[in-house]
Amino acid sequence: MRENILIIGNGGREYAMGLVLKDDKRVDRLYFAPGNGGTHALGVNIPTTKHTDILESIQKHNITLVIIGPEAPLSEGLSDFLTAHNVRVFGPSLAASRLESSKAYMKDLVSQAGIKTAKYMQSNDVNALSEFIHTLTPPIVVKADGLCAGKGVIIAQSHSEAIAHTKEMLSGEAFGDAGMRVVIEEFLDGYELSVFAISDGKDFIMLPACQDHKRLLSGDNGPNTGGMGAYTPTPLCDKSLLEKIKKDIIAPTLDIMRKQGSPFVGVLFGGIMVCQRDNELTPYLLEFNVRFGDPECEVLMPLLETPLLDIVTHAIDGKIAELECKMIEKYAVAVVASSKDYPYKSSPAVPIAVKDFDKNLGHIVYAGVSKAESGEILASGGRVLLAVGLAESLEKARDNAYEIMKHISFKGMHFRDDIAFRALGR
Repeated sequence: MRENILIIGNGGREYAMGLVLKDDKRVDRLYFAPGNGGTHALGVNIPTTKHTDILESIQKHNITLVIIGPEAPLSEGLSDFLTAHNVRVFGPSLAASRLESSKAYMKDLVSQAGIKTAKYMQSNDVNALSEFIHTLTPPIVVKADGLCAGKGVIIAQSHSEAIAHTKEMLSGEAFGDAGMRVVIEEFLDGYELSVFAISDGKDFIMLPACQDHKRLLSGDNGPNTGGMGAYTPTPLCDKSLLEKIKKDIIAPTLDIMRKQGSPFVGVLFGGIMVCQRDNELTPYLLEFNVRFGDPECEVLMPLLETPLLDIVTHAIDGKIAELECKMIEKYAVAVVASSKDYPYKSSPAVPIAVKDFDKNLGHIVYAGVSKAESGEILASGGRVLLAVGLAESLEKARDNAYEIMKHISFKGMHFRDDIAFRALGR
């Protein structure tokens, strides 16, 4: 039977998954809810995010499989709702999604499991948090407990700044309800990795480690964003380090989730800080997300040799241990082009011009875009699109991504010029 697949979401992550599923001969039709101005070219957009409307569309279009992309619908229980209506769905339950939707819950859980993580305190008591802040040496990490679209983490450079941000969060001024509980952490010095495990609730497989670039400006300057670029595989994570992450962080997390009655089925995304401890590289858990990262998904998808459909269905069916996940032996680099005012405020929608380029270099992934009545694609979101370069070497993949970017233009377009600099040294 050929599959009719619905992908929930409207970003580059969902476009990237659609791009690889579109070419799978077992897929009949692709649908996106709500999708974006670029996903029109891959399938059919269903302009809704309401659970009941999504279910109605599933029944109307004979959809056989749903893949949930972003964290928000997972934290709203969409996976549970669809499962209760006998829909095959890839995405963790509401209970399992608390690993991302509550940083306080996640920190308490992994500490209970003995997983290495930064020293922390979580509370809604400003006086208790202020006392803890004074026990730390700046810089100090201040996190809103709930979902903030990747922007709820502040690195304070002094005790007074940390306390000020804590008060701002707890008042509701900074992040609304998401900041009504705050996590204070010691600052860990090292380099970050993004790692991904696909779990069926019991067993799991690992994908290659990626490195994201969260800061807006080159040289890791400027404010945090949802991610300005990524690459994989990274020479900063060899087999030995990935095995440590697998054994010391991923496995015990999935084990404790299962024992507590919330087995994790889906993509477990670990934000890892690699620190030098006693002349050894030691991974510490920064945070968990419960879905593919964006922009990491955009570099992982084109390197999958094992079809995404096989990965998803084996996880749903509890058979992930039977699957050998193979990757194409290439490198992928994604460079994000953002709108003029990102991440500070929305920018007016403007037309995107794309000149012909050599498709052997890679491809474009559309994210924050809409479709005008005339049919042209408009830059209408914060992170507008990604140029994804592919090659046999990391340096060449990086060069290919920037070559593609030369063929793209829109008013106010901004991108970093140093994606993969930690691996390439420039």
